[in-house]
Amino acid sequence: MTMISYPPKPAPGDRIAVISPSSGLPGLFPLPYELGLERLRKEFGLEPVEYPATRTMGSTPRQRADDIHAAFADPDIKAVIASIGGDDQITVVPLLDREVIRAHPKPFFGMSDNTNLLAFLRESGIVGYHGASVMVELGRPGAMHPQTADSLRAALFTSGEYELRPAVRWRDVDGDWADPATFAREPETRPGTGWTWVNADRVVEGRTWGGCLEIVGWLLMAGRGVASDLSEYDGGVLFLETSEDMPSAREVFWTLRNMGERGLLGRFSALLMGRPKTWFFDRPNTPEEGAAYAAEQREAVLRAMRAYAPDTLVVFDVDLGHTDPQLVIPYGGLARVDGPARRITVTY
Repeated sequence: MTMISYPPKPAPGDRIAVISPSSGLPGLFPLPYELGLERLRKEFGLEPVEYPATRTMGSTPRQRADDIHAAFADPDIKAVIASIGGDDQITVVPLLDREVIRAHPKPFFGMSDNTNLLAFLRESGIVGYHGASVMVELGRPGAMHPQTADSLRAALFTSGEYELRPAVRWRDVDGDWADPATFAREPETRPGTGWTWVNADRVVEGRTWGGCLEIVGWLLMAGRGVASDLSEYDGGVLFLETSEDMPSAREVFWTLRNMGERGLLGRFSALLMGRPKTWFFDRPNTPEEGAAYAAEQREAVLRAMRAYAPDTLVVFDVDLGHTDPQLVIPYGGLARVDGPARRITVTY
């Protein structure tokens, strides 16, 4: 059983590393990136420190691994945050020196493709934080969503329990990052719809594992990110969410089915399924089309769970993924899912 511990937290005034372990998109879209840096300074009181590959499109896996090592090894850096995700971090993880990172444990914040690094940290015995990239959540047009900001502030600076709450208002439609007008106005949001509970007759408390479903599938194919002894996950809390690639319902089912065939799916006592993103520039669904997509995904998840983990407590539409707001999930940290009370609490 891997011994997992929470790294020391930063305090306002500390330096935070800003790295791009996946993609150097800050170099292509400086507007949300610079806005995110400004908010780190003004709203969170942290001093962001960039590394050589942070704004470099086409950086090599070795360059990105060097930035990770440098950020963790620097004693003046108290936390690390990803600028954004991407699709190439799986090539970086094999280059990481686990002992360097274990010797300098720090809170790491990121999501999407950063599932790679979060899973690596969990294997290394370090709790990471799934959520809050510089360009997306911190660089949100208008202002940070208040629920995102509150969750991030608690995850950054506190170590106690934090109750996740359903979104009051949410969105998944994005603006053009190249257009300054995008950042001059608050994005349109929709009323929250709450969470949907299945098998909610029990309380589950355990350590988390999961992340972006597409990346989890890649990790499983590469033979990484999963403990050799699957009993590591017995009684734990699985959390999953899908990206702007918007995988089809059958692709979602296939990934979960294959997790079931591996004997992994049934190990967890609870599943938190993130609200799916239903709109992107290449698939600008209407609200009705988006609702249909979300319903198809939910049925695909339930189909897999009925086959491989029929008694698992499941909560749908938790705001932990690619939609806005985004609640931070401690990766490898504790989560408590209280079915009768319809409450989810995490320990930051």
